[in-house]
Amino acid sequence: MKRAPVAFLTDRIFLEHDTGSHPENARRMTATTDLLAASGILGRLRRIDARAATSDELALVHDARYVAALARAAAAGGGWADPDTRITSRSYDVAAHAVGGTLEALAAVLKGDAETAFCLVRPPGHHATPIQAMGFCLFNHIAIAAAAARRRHGVERVAVVDFDVHHGNGTQGAFYADPSVLYISTHQYPYYPGSGAATETGAGAGRGATINIPLPAGCGDDAYARVFDEIVAPALDRFQPGLMLVSAGFDAHFADELADERLSVDGYGALVARLIEAANRLCDGRLLLALEGGYDLVALPWCVRRTLELLLRDTPSPDPLGLPAHALAASELGPLIEEVRQRHAL
Repeated sequence: MKRAPVAFLTDRIFLEHDTGSHPENARRMTATTDLLAASGILGRLRRIDARAATSDELALVHDARYVAALARAAAAGGGWADPDTRITSRSYDVAAHAVGGTLEALAAVLKGDAETAFCLVRPPGHHATPIQAMGFCLFNHIAIAAAAARRRHGVERVAVVDFDVHHGNGTQGAFYADPSVLYISTHQYPYYPGSGAATETGAGAGRGATINIPLPAGCGDDAYARVFDEIVAPALDRFQPGLMLVSAGFDAHFADELADERLSVDGYGALVARLIEAANRLCDGRLLLALEGGYDLVALPWCVRRTLELLLRDTPSPDPLGLPAHALAASELGPLIEEVRQRHAL
């Protein structure tokens, strides 16, 4: 039987959230699409058109008063939501298209029109809470996709894996008391935004459905691989999701200056390969990844390229950036892994 294509979302509208020299800027998009075009990968993907999310779709996660306030701020010319998060006159429309396009990619995967999907969107989303923009994020596209999968597509259990170097406090908060959404996060800790301790495991009926893996600075490929093998994979196996969503932040790469982890392109590829294998084993391959962080303009494009090569089942291209000079040994994470496994009976 012929394989469904890999869906790919991007759009020139994502360049219109013009943040100037801010780390989260339009060059992240152009550098990535330039590399993908030069590699020939772009022509092999099923393009998904972005569209503006409706107010009802945004309301799956965000309070209507917050949505209206963000629209007013953009219409007034923009400003700063917090010291890190820029709003421009086009930000509302751009962020709404990131959500709407992600929902179109989600529908393609759930209907079987695409095997998997990658959403190259900006601004990122996983810090955005129901009532607040923060950490470069305006609307939480992955959280809205998880809610839409549950409420509009009838998926009983959705797993969200977040490997951005920062904890996705907005996504965690959206589902903290919801047992139908498993949220797993690997992140540098203590670090921005300050949340994501191992003790944060959910509330009420959702207790145990939030799994935080707070990593010390300096963790590299082997440490992350051990965490995925000993915590992430067993948690996914037990949860048995009908869909897997990934907050794909590539800012844990050693070249990224906004954090202090030590992943390589090969290391990120190893994590993505594990998630693809888990999706194939657990939920008929239904997997969607959406871009979060990643700010080095060489490492980010190569991490996205590696991800798409794996989704396409290509032989991966050589990692042009190689390995960091030093990274923590995987054995140093033994006590943390044991703590998390005990908390969650894994």
